[in-house]
Amino acid sequence: SKSLSDEENLKLFGKCNNPNGHGHNYKVVVTVRGEIDPVSGMVMNLTDLKEYMQAAIMEPLDHKNLDKDVPYFSEVVSTTENVAVFIWDSLQKLLPQGILYKVEVHETEQNVVVYKGEETIVK
Repeated sequence: SKSLSDEENLKLFGKCNNPNGHGHNYKVVVTVRGEIDPVSGMVMNLTDLKEYMQAAIMEPLDHKNLDKDVPYFSEVVSTTENVAVFIWDSLQKLLPQGILYKVEVHETEQNVVVYKGEETIVK
C-alpha cells in the first residue's frame, strides 16, 4: 500500500509484501441467477457468460502485474478482496441487469474471497 511505510506494509502483508511484486494463479468462479428460460432451459447461455468473463477478467488481468499494468490498481491495493470487487464491477457492466449473484476469487485452496456486490465474505 502506498499509504503505508515499508515497516507497516511488512507487518500487514507479510511474505506478500515484495516491492518488486509477486504472482498468483487465481481461480475465479462466477455465479449467475435468474429465471430459467422455458425454451433454452438456461438462466444464461454459458457461451455468452464465457465471453463476458474473457472480456471482464482475462483480457484486463491475465498475465499482468496488477499494480503496474491495470490502471484500477494504481490507486487500489491489489488484495484478493479488491480483485473480486474489480471483477464484479467489470462483469456488472457487461451482464444483463441483476443476473450476477457472486464472484469467488481463490488465491489458494485455503484463501477464498466471495463478493456479492456490497457483501464480502472471506473464507
